[in-house]
Amino acid sequence: MQKIKVWDGFIRSFHWLLVIAIATLYFSAEEGMMELHFVAGYFTLALLLTRLAWGVVGSQTAKLSALLHSPIAALKSFTQTDNKPGHSAAGSYMVLVFFALLLTQLVSGLMTTDDILTDGPLVEYASNQVVEWAGWVHHNNFDLLFYAIILHVVAIVIYRLKGKKLVKAMVTGYADKEDCGSDVKVTKSPWLAVIIFVLLLAGLMMTWGAEPLSYLFS
Repeated sequence: MQKIKVWDGFIRSFHWLLVIAIATLYFSAEEGMMELHFVAGYFTLALLLTRLAWGVVGSQTAKLSALLHSPIAALKSFTQTDNKPGHSAAGSYMVLVFFALLLTQLVSGLMTTDDILTDGPLVEYASNQVVEWAGWVHHNNFDLLFYAIILHVVAIVIYRLKGKKLVKAMVTGYADKEDCGSDVKVTKSPWLAVIIFVLLLAGLMMTWGAEPLSYLFS
């Protein structure tokens, strides 16, 4: 069966690195390993910002504009076969929810303190009320993120039962042509995204991440 490449190398890497990063953030928070938690947070922030930038200049299936659909289109995608490459209309809503929840989690974490040893890098610039609110958001938003992950996994299982191999496509980058309805090239080389990510990560680690990194490697 003929295949078509629908996901570029950065999008696939982003997906699986994000899985590892979220698991690391959860584990480090539960175990009180706050230096690792902050380093993982900066890594995730660089990853997410790169993904948003790639959503402007990247592959057709990576563009943020490709995620914008009407609610009617999203509802129809539950019952009708969507042969466009990339996310379905309903799947696009899920991606946008993930972006919003992740950005909320990361930004609130920058303004969160444990009132003992660990302060986020933006705590000193925020009022006590804002810091307290950010801590509340950071704690409760993760529950929403957890539920969204469960919903995402359930959706993948349902699509697999319907014959659409979403996980395989996100691993290999390729999907069956009949599932895409087109053989037009929709991906770009990921190197620009890699450069953006490296620069963002280096900037975050050399500034906000310098102290926790030095502790981890001391």
